[in-house]
Amino acid sequence: SLSHITMSRRMKMSGEVIREGELEKRSDSLFQFWKKKLVVLTKDSLSLFPDGHKRARGKELGFHSILKVDCVERTGKYIYFTIVTTDRKEIDFRCPDQSCWNASITMALIDFQNKRAIQDFKSRQELEQAAGSPERRLARAP
Repeated sequence: SLSHITMSRRMKMSGEVIREGELEKRSDSLFQFWKKKLVVLTKDSLSLFPDGHKRARGKELGFHSILKVDCVERTGKYIYFTIVTTDRKEIDFRCPDQSCWNASITMALIDFQNKRAIQDFKSRQELEQAAGSPERRLARAP
């Protein structure tokens, strides 16, 4: 079917889609009103599209540039939370109480950070092993 083709093409383009739906983001303007965004969560980023259109240019927040999900607060029908970027920028969101978007984003971010930590560890080990290998010592001999 056509929708299957476009779906698989999109997944190739932006990684595997974990979740898709609506979130409200607090605007950076003086009045700080809430704007609805269509949100696509993949295993390595969060993409925000204005006015619920994926055609429109989205803003991609890569997990490599996100420090943490912070200030989770439940008030009445909303859950409020803040995404803190590695350059200390804070982006405020809110979602309906039952949607638990904050948990979905947190889990995906933790998975990403764990994978990256393991990769860093492995590449450090490989560097140490390479530094201590007899071939390298031999090559340095006069």
